Amino acid sequence: MSKVLVVDDEKLIVKGLKFSLEQDGYDVTTAFDGEEALENARQSDFDVVLLDLMLPKMNGLDVCQNIREFSDVPIIMLTAKGDDMDKIMGLEYGADDYITKPFNILEVKARIKAILRRQRHNVPASAAGGSKIVAGGLVLDDDARSLTIDGKDINLTAKEFDLLELLAKNAGKVYSRDDLLNQVWGHDYPGDARTVDVHVRRLREKIEESPSTPKYVHTKWGVGYYFQA
Repeated sequence: MSKVLVVDDEKLIVKGLKFSLEQDGYDVTTAFDGEEALENARQSDFDVVLLDLMLPKMNGLDVCQNIREFSDVPIIMLTAKGDDMDKIMGLEYGADDYITKPFNILEVKARIKAILRRQRHNVPASAAGGSKIVAGGLVLDDDARSLTIDGKDINLTAKEFDLLELLAKNAGKVYSRDDLLNQVWGHDYPGDARTVDVHVRRLREKIEESPSTPKYVHTKWGVGYYFQA
């Protein structure tokens, strides 16, 4: 049974999501403010977090950023604003996806199922013959889904790891943004190429000494991204 944390200060929305998700067999925990959400995320292992952007006590972006310090659980941001900047900010802070209010519950379920399907797909691939990729001081471990650079542990989100893994396993191959979006996020992901740019920028900030002059993840101008140490 997949565990979902639903966070929103609008109790009717939380009640509706909880009821509908439980009807589909999910184990649902609820929270109504940012501090409660963060405490729940620390105490339990969830498969997906539905996180509202506007919350009392601590906003959704800060909650997302704090969760990313100790967990790579997939996070879907819920926002009442249609502004693209809100969506991009959510991705900057570590979210995997976003849904704009008002939303259809069927869309929410579809997004959750897509994320869980990709998570399940990734596990056997690592377990069935995992290996380490070594490039300079970078060591990417498939089995442990871990990364070290010059012996230092680097904490990546699930999507950051998947992105780096794909590029590193195919070093020198240039992937367009659409290719990366389809292979890392899946063909059913509704986002656009800016999602890739945001994640590449965030990945570089974690793994590069100088993100503006990268050592590992490079840009082929007008084409896309590639890995080369």
